Amino acid sequence: MNDASSRGTGRAPVLTVDVVALACVEDVPRALLVQRGHPPFAGSWALPGGFVEEGERVVQAASRELFEETGLRAGDLELLGVYDTPGRDPRGQTVSIVYIARLASEQPVTGGDDASDARWFPTDSPPDLAFDHDLILADAIARVRET
Repeated sequence: MNDASSRGTGRAPVLTVDVVALACVEDVPRALLVQRGHPPFAGSWALPGGFVEEGERVVQAASRELFEETGLRAGDLELLGVYDTPGRDPRGQTVSIVYIARLASEQPVTGGDDASDARWFPTDSPPDLAFDHDLILADAIARVRET
């Protein structure tokens, strides 16, 4: 059976984007994080990101969210992967397309939109992160070290 009744009664997953912006300072990789201004995880640190808007391409959404939440305009974004583990967001099932932005140096940033703050953190000692962003950050660091 392949009709709507066979797919369950829950809503469809929501599409989101996240960006792991990385810069190297004195040979120490640093990641750009935002402090969440709203629930869930208000006050916690997270990767810049958010919901893809209707009619928007995913990579455009990633660039937009990065700029809205940090003031940073990144050049090329590199696809890291898709994160879709059920329960990763307490609001409901989300599927996040994650990108890496590699920067030659830290750029000035400021919290904006729904981020109350934005800061660079050493990747070897980040704060506790919201959602599954600790896993995503670790994956991004591993990718960058491979190349």
